[in-house]
Amino acid sequence: MASLSISSLTFPSKSNLTKPSSSSAFHGVRIAHLCTTRLPSVSSVRASRPPSSSVVMMAKREEELKEIRAKSTEELNEEIVDLKGELFMLRLQRSARNEFKSSEFRRMRKRIARMLTVKREREVEEGINKRLSRKLDRKWKKSIVPRPPPSLKKLQEEEAAAEAKESA
Repeated sequence: MASLSISSLTFPSKSNLTKPSSSSAFHGVRIAHLCTTRLPSVSSVRASRPPSSSVVMMAKREEELKEIRAKSTEELNEEIVDLKGELFMLRLQRSARNEFKSSEFRRMRKRIARMLTVKREREVEEGINKRLSRKLDRKWKKSIVPRPPPSLKKLQEEEAAAEAKESA
């Protein structure tokens, strides 16, 4: 048990409290009274409240992680490239002052991070150390062939279909 010792402090008497002392600015110690009422326990508060949105978010995140873990490593790599392309397209839209959902930035970054985490978990299971993992990542990034993201492909297909309708 820890003990507290105060050796150099002097506490003024009640008569000295009314008149200010010019030798010291310290006029005693104020002790706050502890509240003796009992607060409700956390479990009873949780039981009485309806489930919050964070609980729903956790469920969605767990579902998303199950989906990610069900994919092969090659599928994860492909989807990571696609999502990074989508993120780039969002940045372009923001810089061009076009309309976009700002919440998509965070959602995509988080999804990419989850995929990379699952990918690294698999590497750890295989016994690949951090240094080799980074070396493999650099090799993988160099092997990526630049291609338009799915949203741009979809936009180009829609434009081509519109032109075909006009020409027909």
